[in-house]
Amino acid sequence: MRRTRAGRGPSAWGTAVVMAALLAACGGSSTALPSHPGADVAYAGSLQLLNEKTIGPAFSKRTGFPYQGRGGGSIGLSKEIAAKELTPNVFESIGAAPIKSLEPRFTTWYIQLASSPVVVAYNPHSKFAPVLQRVARGQAPLSELFSTMAAPGFRLGRTNPATDPQGQAFAEMVSLATSQLHLPKDTPSKILGGVANSPQIFSETALDARLQAGQLDAASAFASQAIQLGLPYVPLPGGMNFGNPSLKALYAHASLALPGAKTVHGVPLVVDVTILGHKPTGAASAFVSYLLSPTARHAMQNAGYELLKPAAFGNTASIPKEIRSALARADSQRP
Repeated sequence: MRRTRAGRGPSAWGTAVVMAALLAACGGSSTALPSHPGADVAYAGSLQLLNEKTIGPAFSKRTGFPYQGRGGGSIGLSKEIAAKELTPNVFESIGAAPIKSLEPRFTTWYIQLASSPVVVAYNPHSKFAPVLQRVARGQAPLSELFSTMAAPGFRLGRTNPATDPQGQAFAEMVSLATSQLHLPKDTPSKILGGVANSPQIFSETALDARLQAGQLDAASAFASQAIQLGLPYVPLPGGMNFGNPSLKALYAHASLALPGAKTVHGVPLVVDVTILGHKPTGAASAFVSYLLSPTARHAMQNAGYELLKPAAFGNTASIPKEIRSALARADSQRP
């Protein structure tokens, strides 16, 4: 997993690690996370460009708080946070499950912000690009997207379904498409080559670079990623793109057996955020409040995210007052 940092990251992060080590040496058993003078944000890898280029710098300029961030698969990040290998004070996840896995030790609530449908991004110089372009333009049936991805020699990239919600959703999308488009039953195996087919699997941030470099013909992506990177992509219907929370019952029909005999079911892919640690810092509260501001929401919309009416879940009484006020203001605004 590649991690990105901005602002005063290295020195502040190093200090936090030393503090944690000292506490452990003294026999401390609290689950409180080490403090950081600014917003220390762990985020889903698909948010990297938005956070590092737009949200983070704008937040620091407006509030004066330092910002540092690191991206990766949401499931993997939640596991590292639970093991205290990472100690951020804010967590932005794709889907609520990675956040809920940290309850109640690290948090008891989260806020839903936006969604970003799954698409198939492709390299415009791939030999398969002409057919993918025709499908994207509606000049060829969607079924041709899947027959093309199943063709011998097609180089597909995707993220690890064991650590990343996008990786799970992409595999589930192929399953839904097989059913909804009446494709041959062996379509998923021809396209994916197995759930944990390692030649296809890359970290979310590395996947984009490989696609742009022409090492892949196509890759799983969120619409927001493709838009921000300027990559052409094939959009998918709402019934299989996991971008519409109102279709959660339909998405749940898709299931995926992960290594270790764990089976997961499809869920809407929504950007959720929470503060970690039961004594929220001012910077962490300010960052989440900023995400609810018209400026930040406009930036998310420009970056290709589909805004949802913000909604809080869990023990909402424990949400800091500053964030509850920002949430109330956002509730009164149209996405």
